[in-house]
Amino acid sequence: MRSKSLYRVRHIRDFRDLLEQSEELFSQKAAFWVRVKDGKFRSITYSHFKDDVDALGAALASLGLRDGITAVLGENRYEWCVSYLAVTNHNGIVVPLDKELPAAEKDNLLRRSGSKAIIFSGRYESDMLKLKQEGSPVDFFIHMDIEEDTQDFLSFSKLVEKGRQLLEQKSIDLSEHKIDDTALSVLLFTSGTTDLAKGVMLSQKNICANIMGILKTVHVDSNDISLSILPIHHTYECTIGFLSIIYSGGTIAFNEGLRHIQKNFLEVKPTILVTVPLLLENMYKKIWDQIRKKRGMSILVKIMMLAGSVLKLIGIDIRRTMFASVHKNFGGSLRLIVTGAAAIDKEVSNGLNRMGFKVLQGYGLTECSPLVIGERDNLYGNASVGIPLPGVEVRIDKPDENGIGEILTKGDNVMLGYYKDEEATNRSLRDGWFHTGDLGKVGKSGAYYITGRLKNVIVTKNGKNIFPEEVESYINRSPYVLESMVTGYQDDKSGDMLVGAHILPNLETIREKIKNSAPSVEDIKKFISEAVKNANKDMPLYKRISSFTIRDSEFIKTTTLKIKRYAENASMKLKKNS
Repeated sequence: MRSKSLYRVRHIRDFRDLLEQSEELFSQKAAFWVRVKDGKFRSITYSHFKDDVDALGAALASLGLRDGITAVLGENRYEWCVSYLAVTNHNGIVVPLDKELPAAEKDNLLRRSGSKAIIFSGRYESDMLKLKQEGSPVDFFIHMDIEEDTQDFLSFSKLVEKGRQLLEQKSIDLSEHKIDDTALSVLLFTSGTTDLAKGVMLSQKNICANIMGILKTVHVDSNDISLSILPIHHTYECTIGFLSIIYSGGTIAFNEGLRHIQKNFLEVKPTILVTVPLLLENMYKKIWDQIRKKRGMSILVKIMMLAGSVLKLIGIDIRRTMFASVHKNFGGSLRLIVTGAAAIDKEVSNGLNRMGFKVLQGYGLTECSPLVIGERDNLYGNASVGIPLPGVEVRIDKPDENGIGEILTKGDNVMLGYYKDEEATNRSLRDGWFHTGDLGKVGKSGAYYITGRLKNVIVTKNGKNIFPEEVESYINRSPYVLESMVTGYQDDKSGDMLVGAHILPNLETIREKIKNSAPSVEDIKKFISEAVKNANKDMPLYKRISSFTIRDSEFIKTTTLKIKRYAENASMKLKKNS
């Protein structure tokens, strides 16, 4: 895969520099569209956004938090974005918290991080009140949704108002304190799929390097509109769906929940969507569910997809016109879909590309701010995750006979280390290289392919490696399967490692197929058996699934919808032993 020419980007030193440049370039343009009480959207300009960031920064400084640690907790919303930059632009350390965590775990992370303040959404008022009453070490609880201060909470809007007054009176000079772009600025607690949460320490240099690297390979400008869907506390959404859009002068609107996605698409008409495979795969399945309802339509659509691809090869691209009804469901303006955090089914990415969407895959980790490897908007669609970002080095460590080994990387985007965990830092950062724990290979063209997690590999008696993610991709192709998790287990007779699968059935599809709203256990087992049988046909003997279980509930997941394997395995062991 030859690298085509890169886009020119302007240099940014830190977040303050990023926001100052964007405010100067895009002053009166909408940075955000925010829903107001009458149901309409209110436009917030770049100038207003910067004023709010500076005002809150001044107010936090007046509370003695200029160099302190402040947590932020809430759904994707404007106040979250203001808080994140108000803390980091004025020499503080921000701790974005996962809103889905139970109250006890929120308390644990506040204590572990040493947070002296937390800015939170009204949805979590009861959690915060409980923590405060139980003697939390946090000094200031700042509520995003109250107009006046109370006995327990400070009002976010009042603080912004106070900060404006301090700046007008010149009681605080925010510019007198330089930002150390190499110091800890963002502390992220991972919700990892294979281990307990670690505190990832990122500097502003780490994240700014990643923003510039991303935008050298994908064109984003002030005409773009992004619908923010993924949890913004996660570095994937924060770097790509928030900071990179602000850098580019685009506009951000916030999804109001998964059940409102369709409505939000039609209202916002986004040009960019940052998402994860599970959401995209579900959307693609719904597209085909609608197509299959009309007799003969499936064959017609496949012919149209083929014809569109052939015409594209000779320079005629009418795919968006051919599939206008599909594009309309996404608002009609969607030009770019970025997907990461897990592997996507090739059938889904290729199918959407053939319908005229540009689907770019990438590979990254929280520890890398996050993107390491990505497809480019002028070089995509070959089932790989692309090539390393400019300024990022990648190599495959100790490749086996198939070229598969651990992915190592180095660059300005790589973290400072794990918070208060020197042992874990030294394990992961060695000789300047970050050991990702992920397995992959590089093709002759220079494109990279991710094959699985080092910890997840199932090793057979004769030394064969089986990657659960690969087997899962075969199972998940069935319309009767929502998702699956593959594990290895030892056969009592042979002593060899065999492949087992835990499968969540797609009951809606099964119901439609048998025209019965209440399928029996036997019906479900029949369809899942068929899915396993079809998956086994496409795999060599040693990878084939020997047994399976049918689940009646979803798997435990991270905020980017990856299955938490260690948690699921622990849960299964408990059930087995109880």
